[in-house]
Amino acid sequence: MAVSPYKQLEQEFRRLHAFRGALALLRWDAAVMMPRGSADVRGEQIAALETECHAVLTSPRIARLLDRAEANSQGLEDWQIANLREMRRQHDHAIATPVALISRLAKATARAEAQWVEARREGRFEPFAPYLEEVVKLVRDKAALLGQALKLEPYDALVDEFSPGITTADIDTTFRALSRRLPSLIREVTALQESRPVLPLKGKFPAEKQRALAVEIMERMGFPFDRGRLDESEHPFTEGVSGDIRVTTRFDPSDVFSGLLGALHETGHALYDLGLPQDWRDQPVGRDRGMALEESQSLLIEMFVCRSRAFVRYLLPLLEKHFGVSGPEWDVENVYRHLTRLRRGVIRVDADEVTYPVHIMLRYELEKKLLSGALAVRDLPEAWNAGMEQRLGVRPANDTEGCLQDIHWAVGSFGYFPSYALGAVIAGQLYESLRTQVSGLDEQIARGEFGALLEWLRRRVHGLGAKVSAQELIQLATGRPLSAAPFIRYLENKYLESVARSAAA
Repeated sequence: MAVSPYKQLEQEFRRLHAFRGALALLRWDAAVMMPRGSADVRGEQIAALETECHAVLTSPRIARLLDRAEANSQGLEDWQIANLREMRRQHDHAIATPVALISRLAKATARAEAQWVEARREGRFEPFAPYLEEVVKLVRDKAALLGQALKLEPYDALVDEFSPGITTADIDTTFRALSRRLPSLIREVTALQESRPVLPLKGKFPAEKQRALAVEIMERMGFPFDRGRLDESEHPFTEGVSGDIRVTTRFDPSDVFSGLLGALHETGHALYDLGLPQDWRDQPVGRDRGMALEESQSLLIEMFVCRSRAFVRYLLPLLEKHFGVSGPEWDVENVYRHLTRLRRGVIRVDADEVTYPVHIMLRYELEKKLLSGALAVRDLPEAWNAGMEQRLGVRPANDTEGCLQDIHWAVGSFGYFPSYALGAVIAGQLYESLRTQVSGLDEQIARGEFGALLEWLRRRVHGLGAKVSAQELIQLATGRPLSAAPFIRYLENKYLESVARSAAA
């Protein structure tokens, strides 16, 4: 019996999934294990696999099979129809970008990533600038070609790669709502917290003990270490595929929380990837629904769950167990105030929930200017520093604290940054619905029980894969379209009412 065009497409995309899994492990190794001098070799390897993936997606055979499957889709089930739609989407994106450009960009970003690490160590942007200039030039070419093919503005075409269906108009609407409230909220929270100082947290926090703590909590949350790893890297990230997830963080012996929260942020990503529909794990419809949804899951875990009083009640016995800490500075309220302390800092990954979106809005503004040519790469450090001073009243001491702190631009991920702030907004809306639908959530978290939380996310978010758009998923999960209002309510309740209540206690 002849295999249908649709089934032949499934076979081709299964092969593509295997290539992408290999690419993920090569990228993980580059950040965690690879000798720095091997960057050019790794660039060649990644370029070869990227080129092969591109060749599969753009082959005349795939185009013919797509046409035939779409013409005979009557007998397909809902998931198959959605899968066919996602196959077409990947084909259209690939066909718009020449293979030569894919290869050049893969090599350029491999070199830039290695130079970014060295530049961070030196605290100087200048040696990295030529490598970033080459990446920006190639991404600009890619954006123009994608935009033309997809009938989108160039920057929208890049955003669409990371968060399908999200546009600059959606981002601007959300960011305007945040901009109207965040500056005054930051001032209000600062004033309240200044009247309630915190006791310093004293102790020794060796990296190996921090790792043991992170592993214990990750396991409790459902991270399967028989199908995943926790390692250290210059910049925390999650890589891999559903059956092989690699998580990294960065431990600071002087800070007991930064490495842990980084690991738990990445655990949110990993749990999303592990919760994707298993029946479709090697097909496009079985992938995540874009980085805004991905970031919503990581921020929901790190910020909403792990910076709550309930989580602190669960955490304190573990801190005593691993580090032997005790005393009044380690009571629930003092530790909670540390985790919810508003700090106008220069580092995004260490930012509190209230100032975090401000970091993203600056990057959004700067990357659009870099791609349009309104900002030259060599002028990025000063533009960055001035933007931080204007928005948060702080100025980086060096380029490592400034425009070198993120890896995204070095690896060509322009259009990614908005997903972080959108993710926080989506998380706020999901969390508001979650709390109304899961009774006794705080008590469960305080006992270290995360099953009901994870089951709700599996059913409402993870298990849908890419079957529906991000906007449809949010509507289905919460009963409302995307809005910044729940996130703002969450911040006000947590950072004004709860702080005021603590101060009065």
